[in-house]
Amino acid sequence: MSKAEDEQQARLDRAREIGLFRYMLVREAADPTLSKRERGAMVRAIAAQSHTDPFGRIVKLTRWTLDRWVKDWRRGGFDALVPSPRQSQPRTPPQVLQLAAALKKENPKRTASQIRRILHAQLGWAPDESTLQRMFVRTGLTALATGPVTPAVFGRFEADRPNEIWVGDAFHGIRLGGRKTYLFAFLDDHSRAVVGHRWGFAEDTVRLAAALRPALAARGVPNFCYVDNGSAFVDSWLLRVCAKLGIKLVHSTPGRPQGRGKIERFLCATSHLVVSPA
Repeated sequence: MSKAEDEQQARLDRAREIGLFRYMLVREAADPTLSKRERGAMVRAIAAQSHTDPFGRIVKLTRWTLDRWVKDWRRGGFDALVPSPRQSQPRTPPQVLQLAAALKKENPKRTASQIRRILHAQLGWAPDESTLQRMFVRTGLTALATGPVTPAVFGRFEADRPNEIWVGDAFHGIRLGGRKTYLFAFLDDHSRAVVGHRWGFAEDTVRLAAALRPALAARGVPNFCYVDNGSAFVDSWLLRVCAKLGIKLVHSTPGRPQGRGKIERFLCATSHLVVSPA
């Protein structure tokens, strides 16, 4: 692939990230079951808040912009929210933010100021501290440096009907022929039915898709999909699928896995099975 093609693909990826950002903001307000009064109140509440865009910037959005995105989504779905690739150039290169995230993961006690100095020493340039701090908050990296907290008390929860919430997770299974195995599975929170599953030799998007696609074909589309923050579950493929189908994708808060107990019990119960992964 040529340099020009690489740049075009990067612009396309950024445009899709912007589309996902817009979708996550307006999906609730675009619900056709809402009355005009309810939708107006929801849009005003969204406009009153500050939001972190895909590139770590804090943005404020007007009600008219949000109303336009709602109309765009209802007219053309996710694709209507994706801007032209030429309009999606971020101010901070993603490679710089990735390096900042790696430095934070390497030593969670590093502050945004310290990481900025390291970036400046290595690259000769660095984004400001507020940009880095917003990125750490958005990606959950600030939670890495927090100390122990008193666990909260959680009550029992169950979805009201089938296909309201699917809970997804990945399980590290036994070794076969010296290779690790992984099980991706999705469980309906109301019925406890295993709507989709797939064993594999890798914990990646390909095996995740092999579990999810048959589930959608056989069981229909859920309202919510509740997953953790594993690399496969935050991959842009899954985000785009949920955006196109109108599924509200929810990730558990880093360090707070409560709410996925049903599927974790199911996955643990499969630990004795011998399978032939693909």
